Amino acid sequence: MLKVLLLILVCLTLFGLSARMFQRGLRQTATERVIARLTQGQPQLLVQKSSWVGLERAFLRAGLGRPTERLGVWLLLWALGIVIGFALGGWPGLLVLLAVPPLLLRLYVGWRYQRRLKRMIEQLPQLLDHTVRSLKSGRTLADAVLGGIDAAEDPLKNAMSRVQRNVQLGVSLPDAASDFAELYEQEEFRLFALGLKVNHRYGGNASELLENLIKMIRERDQAARQLSAMTGETRVTAIVLAGLPISLAGYFLLSNPQYLLAMWHDGSGQIMLATAFGLQVVGCLALWRMLRSL
Repeated sequence: MLKVLLLILVCLTLFGLSARMFQRGLRQTATERVIARLTQGQPQLLVQKSSWVGLERAFLRAGLGRPTERLGVWLLLWALGIVIGFALGGWPGLLVLLAVPPLLLRLYVGWRYQRRLKRMIEQLPQLLDHTVRSLKSGRTLADAVLGGIDAAEDPLKNAMSRVQRNVQLGVSLPDAASDFAELYEQEEFRLFALGLKVNHRYGGNASELLENLIKMIRERDQAARQLSAMTGETRVTAIVLAGLPISLAGYFLLSNPQYLLAMWHDGSGQIMLATAFGLQVVGCLALWRMLRSL
């Protein structure tokens, strides 16, 4: 009876949530949607004293927008998932749905950020090369950099539009580049911002500085590729170690499903399965951290 009541409560909650979202969508005008898009990612939004600044920073770096706009909806869905897990699987189901969604979200955001950052680093020499050609044609450094951003491709163009917005708001180009570099915490961007700051303060040949930076980025990329080739065997070993317990569990479910189902319906068996799942998660995290250090 308790499970039936919990499912009815979940259904009513989801129906009320969908009705509220539909009503909110009807009330939101086209002008409000356009203003929201134009103000998204403004620099002053990141310095707000909020407990969600770290979450917004991670989502912004991954190119996922601001999560706080939909945070209430996602928390409500997570809570409903926890209730459903408790209703269907008892305490083990509750613990799984309590721990797995944040872990998966953290892994997805980190993977999305690393993939986006890698692509941005690959595109940066092209932007700098365009900037050097613009400088040699007689344009100023600021105009050359902004022109290079306009000529770049996504995701670098989308990410460095933050620099353009800061400059349009009156921030100097070196400070805007430093803000961008600190957001993404990458040495190539920090060196680019440092070069702009040094040139702005002391002068000098900006085109030669940027050419040296292009050469350095390409040499670092070549070294990273060589390291990846040398550590390929280590990565494959880590993947095999992480996937072996999961593969064995899948084999048992296919060949003898009663073996694990009998454990699932027993109290001590549930504890053993939950412990095995927790150890598997810890082991995967340890292997992932070890691979990141390569």
